[in-house]
Amino acid sequence: MKAVIIGAGMGGLSAAIALKQIGVDVEVYEQVTENKPVGAAISVWSNGVKCLNHLGLEKETAALGGIVDSMSYIDGFTGDTMCRFSMQPLIDEVGQRPYPVARAELQLMLMNAYGIDDINFGKKMVSVADGPDAATVEFADGTAVSADMVIGADGARSLAREYVLGHPVDRRYAGYVNFNGLVDVDEAIGPATEWTTYVGDGKRVSVMPIAGNRFYFFFDVTMPEGRPYERGTAREVLAESFADWSPGVQRLIAALDPATTNRVEILDLDPFHTWVKGRVAVLGDAAHNTTPDIGQGGCSAMEDAVALQFAFEEHPDDVGAALAAYESARTERAGELVLRARKRCDVTHAKDPEATAAWYDELRSEDGTRVIRGIVSNIVGGPLTS
Repeated sequence: MKAVIIGAGMGGLSAAIALKQIGVDVEVYEQVTENKPVGAAISVWSNGVKCLNHLGLEKETAALGGIVDSMSYIDGFTGDTMCRFSMQPLIDEVGQRPYPVARAELQLMLMNAYGIDDINFGKKMVSVADGPDAATVEFADGTAVSADMVIGADGARSLAREYVLGHPVDRRYAGYVNFNGLVDVDEAIGPATEWTTYVGDGKRVSVMPIAGNRFYFFFDVTMPEGRPYERGTAREVLAESFADWSPGVQRLIAALDPATTNRVEILDLDPFHTWVKGRVAVLGDAAHNTTPDIGQGGCSAMEDAVALQFAFEEHPDDVGAALAAYESARTERAGELVLRARKRCDVTHAKDPEATAAWYDELRSEDGTRVIRGIVSNIVGGPLTS
């Protein structure tokens, strides 16, 4: 059995490793010429960590992950603590600590696990087609490759998705821009082992620890789509947007490096349930592009990879049956996470200001029970957390 995987991101590489584990001959093609992940870091919740453990990367993941012992919400204007609680009940319930991890380091870990020298870089797919005996991909350089199956892990602007669905789809702007990066840990911003989130006025500022005594930070700013932005001006933009926020936020703005701070307009995609056309299937952002509001985008892609492995273990000689089993196992779960993230996004970013004000009031009396219950509900339901 031979598989061609388009895309060497988290989902594509996880799928490549998973299929190699069960003896599938895998080839990975990636359009970029070098490893340049978008975004500074990622929250790998317990379901994603379990997937990485399953792929044989338990020690490597733990070495890259930050230790989050507690979680807090802070009033963005006053700096007063609204609530603070331990993450241990979550860890106890699901049986795995979550890890915030630098994207570049996670990406490199996956590349090395698959075999970085075996990745075909600089190969931009321009077409994909199914056939009776094989699926074929054509690249911009005029070359082509065929295999028993093609897995399109080609991201949010997926060409494979267009092929599978038979038409393009438009992504939806979620209403906010995310600025993110890495800074050294500074306990004037937040405790070194805590996920600290400042909230107010439909905006959010957050820091969480990753390995190497660093914080992953992000700022959410509600604004119209397509607003002009000059790279390197993040400090000025954020200083204006958060001018009257508390000293911890001002400290973070002063500490960030404008040259390495990313600015990402946040979009998502309405869930759809056709992930397979013949020998071609989609995976990861190509299948379920989501906002980052519940931290499940990358985790869901890793779940796809494990589910794909399980499907081919059950149907090792039947591509059609295996891909149908993969689709059946994943579309409802992944689509539900997209909608949960969208709902959380709307509350966090004051789409309905009264609902957001009510959430702030809830946080002031929160002991962690409701927040952890919500996170656990996101974690449970995947191939390794059912």
